[in-house]
Amino acid sequence: MNRRRRRSDAHGGHAGHERWLVSYADFITLLFAFFVVLFASSKADQKKQQQVSQAIDNAFQTLGAFSDHSRKPANLKNVSAISQGVPSLDSSVSALNLVMGEQTLRPAAVKDDLEHVQKDLERLLSDQIADHSVGIQMGKDGLVISLREAGFFTSGSATPHAATLPILREIAATLSRTPYDLRIEGHTDNVPIHNAEFDSNWELSSARATRLARIFLSTGDIAPERLAAAGYAEFHPVATNETAVGRAENRRVDLVVKPRTTTDLSMPEGDSRNINWQKITQ
Repeated sequence: MNRRRRRSDAHGGHAGHERWLVSYADFITLLFAFFVVLFASSKADQKKQQQVSQAIDNAFQTLGAFSDHSRKPANLKNVSAISQGVPSLDSSVSALNLVMGEQTLRPAAVKDDLEHVQKDLERLLSDQIADHSVGIQMGKDGLVISLREAGFFTSGSATPHAATLPILREIAATLSRTPYDLRIEGHTDNVPIHNAEFDSNWELSSARATRLARIFLSTGDIAPERLAAAGYAEFHPVATNETAVGRAENRRVDLVVKPRTTTDLSMPEGDSRNINWQKITQ
């Protein structure tokens, strides 16, 4: 009798001793599920990061922000994914703005990009540059395209010559392929003006800038939020007003292609907004 009770107690104690394995198995299962969730989340984040990285890289390449020799060779497996993810300049710029929060690129990258735009415009406007009616130079705010009065306006008038409208539309089309803002600045010499339309150089310079802004808007190539127009009268000369040649250079409208955050992009030797027309046309 005692032997049977001891055997029964032994079996009961053994069963109670191994009951902890059930709880342990449940704990291991839950822990495994927890790590599976963490692993899945980390993989999702990596995928998003890869998509963002591809969008930024494609945006830089499309905008020409980096020269070819500074880029790493592309992974051929990712080429199709990049092209499908960011197929156009507009989507590249949008992705770049989304990631960078509308911040501007590094000054060196912006300058390199604007120099590419400058070369395109110099080819497009080679005839106008040769006859001194257009000058293109890198200034402290950005790329400056100067349209001289002699080539685009009648003296004392804010209406551009009809023959120059195709040129202005071509400029607008070229600038539409960049993400930068465009500030249109009207300038005059120091000779006072008073005619039936304008009472001062302030009014004339402002009217010319505004008229060109309206022309650029009418093309539909440049978004209104990228445009600004201002009149500076005779107070920002690029040459002396003591000579007829200097006054002719001061009578102009400047198209300033600039990043949203102003960065000094000029060369170390000084303010390159003082354009040397002779140097440009050589």
